[in-house]
Amino acid sequence: MDQLLIQLFPIAINVIMSMFTYFSTVRLIPNVKDMFIKANLYGFDMNKTSKTKVPEALGVVCGCTFLVTMFLFIPMPFFNHFREGAKFNHKEFSELLVAILSICCMVFLGFADDVFDLKWRYKLLLPTIASLPLLMVYYISSNMTEITVPKPFRPLFGDFVDLWIFYYVYMGMLAVFCTNAINILAGVNGLEVGQSLIIAMSILVYNIVELSRDYLKSMTFSLELNDNLWRAHKFSMYFIIPYIATSLALLRHNWYPSRVFVGDTFCYFSGMTFAVVGIIGHFGKTTLLFFIPQILNFLYSVPQLFRLVPCPRHRLPKYDPETDQLNPSVTVFKKSELNILAKFVMWIFRTSKLVDWKEDDRGVVTCNNLTIINFVLLYAGPLREEALTTMLILIQVAGTLLAFVIRYPLASLFYDT
Repeated sequence: MDQLLIQLFPIAINVIMSMFTYFSTVRLIPNVKDMFIKANLYGFDMNKTSKTKVPEALGVVCGCTFLVTMFLFIPMPFFNHFREGAKFNHKEFSELLVAILSICCMVFLGFADDVFDLKWRYKLLLPTIASLPLLMVYYISSNMTEITVPKPFRPLFGDFVDLWIFYYVYMGMLAVFCTNAINILAGVNGLEVGQSLIIAMSILVYNIVELSRDYLKSMTFSLELNDNLWRAHKFSMYFIIPYIATSLALLRHNWYPSRVFVGDTFCYFSGMTFAVVGIIGHFGKTTLLFFIPQILNFLYSVPQLFRLVPCPRHRLPKYDPETDQLNPSVTVFKKSELNILAKFVMWIFRTSKLVDWKEDDRGVVTCNNLTIINFVLLYAGPLREEALTTMLILIQVAGTLLAFVIRYPLASLFYDT
């Protein structure tokens, strides 16, 4: 029991600090709104008739309160090491510092994107650069690049396969994907923060489940707690709990009708936080499972993201001021402009009834923009913005439930869990 209390002490402190962070962020956001508007960091809600100025990039406030909390929290995990004669864990300390550094870089770069409106190629490059310190510390501290081979393939490849440098490529791509996947599933009030909160809560539940399983195993078989497992999942909780606190505060102001916009800063900040806990916590594959809706949205968007089909600057739903409802937005192009690959891909989409394809006798095509938001509107019909966001959040919850089914019952068929 004493061992358990020592393990839980920094988590308890983290929870208390996160509560203060929540209330501080709730009060801070309204106080700085006018500063952003005066700095010309504002926009207009395209899904409203009102043209009131709405401050943008308020995700930077959320990121800053998170970072302040983490800076103050740095000594807490090592409180036990300050005793006379106790050995200081330099590995854990360096991982904590570099994780905060990577997130700090992404908050800065995300705010730069909101201010300068960077091109897409930079949005792919910046998360890669920000993850380099994280990958370097991972290399020095553990350098674990082996993956467990599923049971059916073990006669061919053995129990483990060393991916070598390709594992680092995967982790770098994880940071890029987490950051941009949230960014492209956006456009209605509360969606960026709402989906991120569900992912963060899913990671927190996963951490608690894994630690609970280890504790029950130790009690049943009179074993010591698995120190490596506890270190990994405690590390994740140190970041996820304050993240949830700041995001909940931001959601209060970003939910319909939104009083603030979160900007790309929040998407960068969220994506790097998830990548950090997945990489250092050694559960990158599980982290990706919680992105099932984002993965589906990315795959659905591929024809437009890679310019096989014309992609407008904004793919937001189309607002109907008369009914105060949202309809699927569309892109218009000539069928003759599509290359062979684009025609084949869109033929698959049309055959699968994934798009609303209308073609006139002149070969001009009107097709809905390829996002899950427009897909939901295509089949659910016109919806009020609040109802649409709620439906998309429920899809995120369903994705989480599916992720847990894959991670536990189904994984046992392929791995020794």
